[in-house]
Amino acid sequence: MARTVLVTGVSRHIGARVASALAADPEIHRVIGVDTAPPPSATLDDGALLGRTEFVRVDLRSPDVARVIRAADIDTVVHLSLVSGPSHSRTAMKEHNVIGAMQLLAACQRSDTVRRVVIRSTTAVYGSSPHAPAVFTEDTEPVDGARSGYEKDAFEIEGYVRGFARRRPDISTTVLRFANFMGPGVDSPLTRYFSQPVLPTVLGFDPRLQFVHEDDAVEVLHRLAGEDHQGVFNVAGDGVLLLSQCARRAGRPVVPVPSPAFGLLGGLARSAGLVDFSPEQIALMSHGRAVDTGRIAAELGWRPKYTTAAAFDDFLASRGASPADVLGVLGGLLRRR
Repeated sequence: MARTVLVTGVSRHIGARVASALAADPEIHRVIGVDTAPPPSATLDDGALLGRTEFVRVDLRSPDVARVIRAADIDTVVHLSLVSGPSHSRTAMKEHNVIGAMQLLAACQRSDTVRRVVIRSTTAVYGSSPHAPAVFTEDTEPVDGARSGYEKDAFEIEGYVRGFARRRPDISTTVLRFANFMGPGVDSPLTRYFSQPVLPTVLGFDPRLQFVHEDDAVEVLHRLAGEDHQGVFNVAGDGVLLLSQCARRAGRPVVPVPSPAFGLLGGLARSAGLVDFSPEQIALMSHGRAVDTGRIAAELGWRPKYTTAAAFDDFLASRGASPADVLGVLGGLLRRR
């Protein structure tokens, strides 16, 4: 059982929730949360948000994380500091994701106390392609490879994790490839997309999507912080939803546009801060992605409580505002162009 746990990325929603769950576990002696800034409005001494988690301001790109691991005799590391949103420039995002992970793994490699490392990854490493299989397993190689942005960062990080696992076979190393998070507290490019009053779609495509509810993500991360299950595991709610089904459930009208126009519209929306349409996001909205979750069910005897559809419905229930007329907003963007 984990005794002293380091959690990275606690300034973001999932990281804060995982740290809080671990801090509430009476079998865990100490939880240290690190990030470049504390969670918004967090108070660390009144039981709110992070509970008894000890927060330390650390930039993972610096050597400071090694000093934290050494000083606190960390035995378990849960790495959740992977950013995908548009609030970071591409250069800053890559440095945070890839360089930060490299520094953390190097610190774990030099440690005499670390015995377990759990890495948050993403099913985006498989990419989205017209040549992709209907369902990805953990052993499936991406057909076209991870070419850009967030998915490329995750792909590179997993390469460093494999190297780390070879050099330190005595450390239990687990990689969790999560489908897109969904739930009341999730703020991501995809939840921002579905929060728009009108949903632009790529003409001629109706992609399959999978989601994992934030509660299920927190549960499996909490569990794996205390158990040794080496290897790579897909994590997603059962079933898939077509994009058209998501739009109907959300009560949002759709506007099919040709792929080049979808990219142009995405650039305008991104520049206005409305929603992120990165190249990998556009590929997902064209070709979709679905993964098999049989390995984690067999290894842990665990299945998510929320299906893909139930996770999406819970997200919708939390966003009860009625749709406004966004056509004028998009028209204004085009006129500004």
